[in-house]
Amino acid sequence: MRAVPPRITLYRRFGKAMLDRGVAVMLLVVLSPLMLAVAAAALLFNGRPILFRQTRPGLDEQPFELLKFRTMTDGRGPDGVRLPDGERLTSFGRWLRRTSLDELPQLVNVLRGELSLVGPRPLLLEYLPRYSPQQRRRHQVKPGITGLAQVSGRNALDWATRLKLDVEYVERYSLGVDLRIMARTLLKVVTGEGVADGRTPTSEPFTGQR
Repeated sequence: MRAVPPRITLYRRFGKAMLDRGVAVMLLVVLSPLMLAVAAAALLFNGRPILFRQTRPGLDEQPFELLKFRTMTDGRGPDGVRLPDGERLTSFGRWLRRTSLDELPQLVNVLRGELSLVGPRPLLLEYLPRYSPQQRRRHQVKPGITGLAQVSGRNALDWATRLKLDVEYVERYSLGVDLRIMARTLLKVVTGEGVADGRTPTSEPFTGQR
């Protein structure tokens, strides 16, 4: 199936980027004391480095460096191999994920123009060849800190549903849609709903199911 570009509106052409940067600047100023406190606690409980940096695909699958507060240690077994995520995820890291405070450094990504406040979550580079042509349409817009899939179940959803919701967002996003998703995100953050799928402390990897 041939990819269909998103319909262009004034909001899509100009308004979304203006909203992103304006809100990111405001939140970075307002939340700077909280971010400093989280950084200090992350250093105490998780050690250095404070930030987790990973290359992810952005708009049109172009790579960028995603920023997060680190939630895991670099623990390794006797053979030198890194331990599974569940064993490296600290109690403080679990709390950061449940409250979504680990995502706060991504406001810098928004300010740089690499992320949007709302959009499909940036996933791993290794997933790119596993998408169907329809699923790859999720990269027709900037990835976001939150998105339609995140407020519809987050990691509790299976991959097929999450990617379908990502493409649905690409097709119909607008100012109203983005504002509703941001409002629903606040509720999800308060309740901690959908952070894990109930079986593992982190999301199961995407293996290319169609």
